[in-house]
Amino acid sequence: MGTQFRTILKPDSQNLTDMKTKNLFAVAVISAGLAFGVTTQAKEEKHEEQTINTAEVPAAVQQAAQAEAKGGTIVRWEKEGANFEAVIDKNGKQIGVEMNANGKVLSKHNEAKEHKEKGEKY
Repeated sequence: MGTQFRTILKPDSQNLTDMKTKNLFAVAVISAGLAFGVTTQAKEEKHEEQTINTAEVPAAVQQAAQAEAKGGTIVRWEKEGANFEAVIDKNGKQIGVEMNANGKVLSKHNEAKEHKEKGEKY
């Protein structure tokens, strides 16, 4: 009778171990996903842009920016990750035009408002 009792309990304890392992794995995966999401969000909020020279900007991006400027002047170039931003001075207003490396316009924004939010002067 003692052997039968052990045989019945053994599968349950094995299932319990398997369940704990699965739960632990699920918690690890979810935690990693959340940590990655927070890191990605933090990078987006940082808005890391660096000023670059015109020579560092692909020709397709320069051509697209010239078309967007239409009588305005490109006052500086910025690089944000893989994208480029042309800051265009047009009629006394500075407009930021963000483009991908192929020159496709991704967004436009008022540059003065952006820097006011950051507390920067340009």
